[in-house]
Amino acid sequence: MLHKIRKVVGIIRRKWRQYCGILQGGLEGVYQLFVPADRSIPKIRIETRQAEFLKTQKLIVTIDSWPRYSRYPHGHFVRALGKIGDQSTENEVILLEHDVPHSQFSEEVLSCLPKLPWIITDEDLQKRVDLRDLDICSVDPPGCTDIDDALHCREVGDHLEVGVHIADVSHFIRPYTALDLEAQSRGTTVYLVNKRIDMVPNLLSSNLCSLRGGEERFAFSCIWEMDKKANILNTRFHKSIIKSKKAMTYEEAQMTIDDKSKNDNIAKSLRYLLMLSKILKKGRLDNGALVLASPEVKIMMDSETMEPLDIEVKKMFETMSMVEEFMLLANISVAEKILQDFPECACLRRHPVPPSSNFDPLIKAGRHLGLEINVESGKELAKSLDEAVKPDNPFLNTMIRILATRCMLQAVYFASGTMQKEDYFHYGLAVPLYTHFTSPIRRYADIIVHRLLAVSCGSDVTYPDLLDKAKTSEICQNLNYRNRMAQYAGRASIAFNTHLFFKGKLQDEQGYILYVRKNALQVLIPKYGLESTLYLARKGESSDIFEYNEEDQTQRAKDVVLHAFDPVKVRLSLNSDNIQHEKFVLQLVSPYIEGFSVPPIEEMDTSETNIESGKKRKKDGNEKKSKSKKNSKNTN
Repeated sequence: MLHKIRKVVGIIRRKWRQYCGILQGGLEGVYQLFVPADRSIPKIRIETRQAEFLKTQKLIVTIDSWPRYSRYPHGHFVRALGKIGDQSTENEVILLEHDVPHSQFSEEVLSCLPKLPWIITDEDLQKRVDLRDLDICSVDPPGCTDIDDALHCREVGDHLEVGVHIADVSHFIRPYTALDLEAQSRGTTVYLVNKRIDMVPNLLSSNLCSLRGGEERFAFSCIWEMDKKANILNTRFHKSIIKSKKAMTYEEAQMTIDDKSKNDNIAKSLRYLLMLSKILKKGRLDNGALVLASPEVKIMMDSETMEPLDIEVKKMFETMSMVEEFMLLANISVAEKILQDFPECACLRRHPVPPSSNFDPLIKAGRHLGLEINVESGKELAKSLDEAVKPDNPFLNTMIRILATRCMLQAVYFASGTMQKEDYFHYGLAVPLYTHFTSPIRRYADIIVHRLLAVSCGSDVTYPDLLDKAKTSEICQNLNYRNRMAQYAGRASIAFNTHLFFKGKLQDEQGYILYVRKNALQVLIPKYGLESTLYLARKGESSDIFEYNEEDQTQRAKDVVLHAFDPVKVRLSLNSDNIQHEKFVLQLVSPYIEGFSVPPIEEMDTSETNIESGKKRKKDGNEKKSKSKKNSKNTN
């Protein structure tokens, strides 16, 4: 293979932006060093006469120049975001560092919204199918206010009629308006632990577009006629008016299904939907769809202080899978329709096949357990994942699936006319064609898809940009970027709140080794969905206790051999030495290795435990102590 060498001859424009961070301590005078939160950015030299105050704040600084003679670029202070460690300040940092648009909606945007009171007119009734008499309900997470979708199922002769009804956001967001351009720029709603950054104004996201129980709403309906074996006999799409009979949580819907004394129309509808969803899911899995895993946690917040009280892994209900199956089916059905009518400019979603080298860690980890992971195709991989079971390690299969998830590439939006048909394939779902139709309140891609489908159904007219594959491709690139940043911001928010929860705590937890490294073990703690590193030696040094076997991917300490997926007990604490990059510190409790492991907390001297876990609290003074007592009462 030839490797061509290139030379940078000049920089046209530097990609400088505004950076979040803090001032470095220990410097006096007007010249200070600013330390960006982004580790890839060097320290920035700024001039300020309010250094004492700014050392307590998270700041925004921008670079002005980088003189040849200077070790550091020169910049200037833009503004203070708030006190270091304050939750609202840290949320602002997360949004800025991940380039999430989160300013207030402008007056120009708000002027595009419908005036209240909003009513359904006779003209609306003539243009839409009236489904207000159907027993439609929504099933969502608790506290959900931006309800995109609702479902129904009823018997029609010997068959079943199944409907997925999606909020008709495109009715309110017209092309080329300020509201449309703002939604297009934002791309997606961003969810932090205790904050939601809406793609569209609240009047739409939580009111006029939200399919709330007992309220008449505009919808875009995808309705199938099915037999009782979930075979689709007929599909139709149309704009509609619905009135959801009930907005339910996953748990409420599950309880309704399980309660045999309930036999109303909603209960019957949910039971049919669950029955059909199980058949649909089995069919997908038989075709090679992957069931992957990632640790998902729910952070319980104090309603007064908004501080984290507890962290728990999200509960799973059959109704979650039920809703998912019908959303997938609707997305696939709509993808087929819009590609048929718009072969060059349909907005679709693809999941590329990962390079075979991506699977090397997964294959190696499986081999050490005597498991053969076949990655020749998605179907073979799915089969291998199903068979990766050990009776003595009930969490093994989940860990294998977590590793498999890490091997995947990201799914992306694209314009159909820019790729060959064989590249449309969605690897994870094992379907040749896919799009996003079911969440237009929180995804702009779905609005584009709604507009295409509306033209297909004769419910709306087209416009130039909708038929321009270059413009669609440009929009897709922005959406892919915004989605990626939204994911990173969400993870950063969970990490920050997890750190808040563990501050000052010292506890032993059950974990599992995800994989073995040369000087460390990567450990997953299922109770908190937390993954962290247990270092066996200092950086750049080799351990006197452990011996690493690269071939077997093991660490040996005398008679103890540690493999991937082995259970371990670890001591968990938070290191806050670097306030911008706090990190978890793990210590091995068991298996016990002399000269390395620490004794269980219950065997430690009480005074020793207090010293370890109370260092931070002592610094914070009496006010923090009283606040801590209040939080412990709330926890109980």
